[in-house]
Amino acid sequence: MKGRLKKFLSYYKPYKVLFFKDMFCAMVAAVVSLVFPMVTRHVTGVILMEDPVNISMIYQLGIFMIVLVLVEYLCNYYIGYQGHVMGTYMERDIRNELFEHYQKLSFRFYDDQKTGQLMSRITNDIFSLTELYHHGPEDIVISLIKFIGAFIILSTINVYLTLIVFAFMPLMFVFALYYNKKMKKAFKRNKQRIGDINARIEDNLSGIRVVKSFANEDKEIDKFQVENTHFVESKRNSYYYMGKYHAGLTACTSLITVAVIFFGALFISHESITTPDLIAFLLYIANLIEPVKKLLNFTEQFQEGATGFERFMEILEIEPDIQDKKDAIELKNVQGHVQFQDVSFRYNEQTDYIFKHLNLEVQPGDYIALVGSSGVGKTTICSLLPRFYDITHGAITVDGYDIRDVQMHSLRQNIGIVQQDVYLFSGTIMDNIRYGSFDATDEEVIEAAKKANAHDFIMELPDGYQTDCGQRGVKLSGGQKQRLSIARVFLKNPPILIFDEATSALDNESEHIVQLSLESLAKNRTTFVIAHRLSTIKNAKRICLLTDSGIEEEGTHEELMKLQGKYAHLYQMQFQKD
Repeated sequence: MKGRLKKFLSYYKPYKVLFFKDMFCAMVAAVVSLVFPMVTRHVTGVILMEDPVNISMIYQLGIFMIVLVLVEYLCNYYIGYQGHVMGTYMERDIRNELFEHYQKLSFRFYDDQKTGQLMSRITNDIFSLTELYHHGPEDIVISLIKFIGAFIILSTINVYLTLIVFAFMPLMFVFALYYNKKMKKAFKRNKQRIGDINARIEDNLSGIRVVKSFANEDKEIDKFQVENTHFVESKRNSYYYMGKYHAGLTACTSLITVAVIFFGALFISHESITTPDLIAFLLYIANLIEPVKKLLNFTEQFQEGATGFERFMEILEIEPDIQDKKDAIELKNVQGHVQFQDVSFRYNEQTDYIFKHLNLEVQPGDYIALVGSSGVGKTTICSLLPRFYDITHGAITVDGYDIRDVQMHSLRQNIGIVQQDVYLFSGTIMDNIRYGSFDATDEEVIEAAKKANAHDFIMELPDGYQTDCGQRGVKLSGGQKQRLSIARVFLKNPPILIFDEATSALDNESEHIVQLSLESLAKNRTTFVIAHRLSTIKNAKRICLLTDSGIEEEGTHEELMKLQGKYAHLYQMQFQKD
């Protein structure tokens, strides 16, 4: 709890000057509001009782109050403008920190998460924090000054009437605390429901082409309406408690006013208080009730913000399961000698091993193909090399260095990956190729595109390299997207390559063009190829057939065909299909 409080307060540190100015303005505005009832009391109880009435004093007090109004305006303007700006800065810092933390978390974390929920935490949850960071401290300061100031002044007017008024305060605070606990649970549930809605929307929009191809729009609408109905039920529950909360507080404040009027009338009848004093008392009651309401409303705001901060910290406190060691070294001048030494892997303790005791050595510049039926771990092996997941047992080395002893950034900088499912970011073709090296010049980007056999089709597009790719590259064909991803890796120029079924989703013509690009890219680089179509890896220097028991067959295409084993059987089956 102390750690979280310290973390919460740490976001004020960069803006402490702005914060203290905001607090000063809040204090001045609160003090000014306490002066007006005193002036009213002085006018009604002193000036108007004089004979003759001192008109010049009324003018002087009028000017004085106008000055106070101007001061109050300037202070409230600063609070409303600069105070909100400060809150926005802090919101930016928190959102940046959470986004940076998202980048550090491994695939294992994302395997168990819904994108919509993660989006909700970085948008809706953090937004509620802005109001808390800005309004929280100033509401407390204003409320305390007004509350304590009003109590002291009211006590000087009539201590008994003051005690009657303040007898209601404990009741109000107990009432507020009870319903705040109820609201906190309700607000947290609301945020979870918003996350569910975001997840449903993200899932639907990402797969909108599948939805339409199966004509399942009505089913998707039904699923969305279910989530939306759950959200309404959650909101209705929170509004149930909010309704009771606000109605109860309003009733309490009305009872205070009734008590002042009733007991004030009795005290006047017993000449314990004068009419001007009762007028001032009623004005101060309004001044007293406002900060009480503000303080109690702050508790509602606090619950909203605290729930958002709690959900923010839940993510921030998740330690990345794959991290650099403190003394991790930078991988330099990589030759591409890769070894898997007695490697075993499973995703977690509850799942079975994908493979056990895998041994594989790849010399610099070798072109090695991994084949086998689905589920034997081909893609998993290539996900372990860049440390997307950490191995369970054994070791993987690059040029003799255990990959757990080197900096992940330098390891991944030396590995280029071309996947079957190409992801292109929103933006131009130039931007997407340059993702391989942000420092590359336009000429270097164009050269990489030429090497990937992508330049000709790019130049045929309406805006050439400045053509917008659309969301996830929707405006391009599969073969075009694949060649752009290859150009991206050309630009990166890594010594180790991984081709993860890079041509399996393409037609024959596109496959041939992409295959030429891949072979060009693989020259003089250590290359791992996961192949579905065995005809594409006939020229591989080494082919490894993976089964549930590990690498069962190994050799060139000709050697494995002569064995007439499982590889030959798989190849003949595909050849018959083709």
